[in-house]
Amino acid sequence: MNSHSHHHHDHSEGNIKAAFFLNLLFSVIEIIGGILTNSVAIISDAIHDLGDSFTLGISWYFAKASKKKRDNKFSYGYKRLTVIGALVSSIILVIGSVFVVSEAIPRLLNPVYPNTGGMMILAVAGLFVNGLAAYRLSKGHSINEKAVFTHLLEDVLGWAATLIGAIVMHFFDLPIIDPILSVLISVFILYNIYRNLRESFQIILQGTPSNVDMKKIHSELLGIPGVKSFHDCHSWTMDGSYNILSVHLVVENDQSLKQLEIIKAETKEKLEKLGINHTTIEFETEDEVCEPC
Repeated sequence: MNSHSHHHHDHSEGNIKAAFFLNLLFSVIEIIGGILTNSVAIISDAIHDLGDSFTLGISWYFAKASKKKRDNKFSYGYKRLTVIGALVSSIILVIGSVFVVSEAIPRLLNPVYPNTGGMMILAVAGLFVNGLAAYRLSKGHSINEKAVFTHLLEDVLGWAATLIGAIVMHFFDLPIIDPILSVLISVFILYNIYRNLRESFQIILQGTPSNVDMKKIHSELLGIPGVKSFHDCHSWTMDGSYNILSVHLVVENDQSLKQLEIIKAETKEKLEKLGINHTTIEFETEDEVCEPC
């Protein structure tokens, strides 16, 4: 007997769409401004924001594409498209960050004085645009919105650092601050890309979801009246938010269909509270021999 729990989060596409267009427009302004101000810190932020725009665009597109109903080709649906999008975005951000570092290193040896006035104007504009986009997503409840919000918050912090650096260079003859900021921003971005890639591969390899406590699930299953034991308990996630679990429950030999229905309902309820969205249950008797999966 199988139990299927279907819960779907409606992602706020409007907020992600607005953040996408804000970031894309400002990325173009940043690239032009970075060249005009001769600042690699601004250019590094511009490339980062351009990568963010691509990420937002993918999130927006795949948020809609992943809602496509399951079919004979993809029986679980298209939710994992968002993971593919994250991988592509991460690769693009890595390439951009490596390029920025390669441009910044020579300037560490031979600092070039940037246009600090232009840097300050762009930094203030960056704080406003990214802050506005982050604010629009700050009240989101979906995993997708929260992930994008965290990314935009990083941008806000990056622009704050750039503004502080521009102010210091404006009053003190320290042009080396510009390439140092660029390298630090790139290293910070690469660290976050590493975390995103690690999570993406965890999903692809069908690892246990980070927000699922298997020990707690095991304890809850054994506490269900009528369940003697269980085995072949597996949990994985489709996209980091939609979690799946399958389990074989061993019950007493004389259980009626009505009793099994009660056990199934209680199991489903307990697992839903523990973050499981889709459950498959197989019942077995104590005398039954089961080949482990």
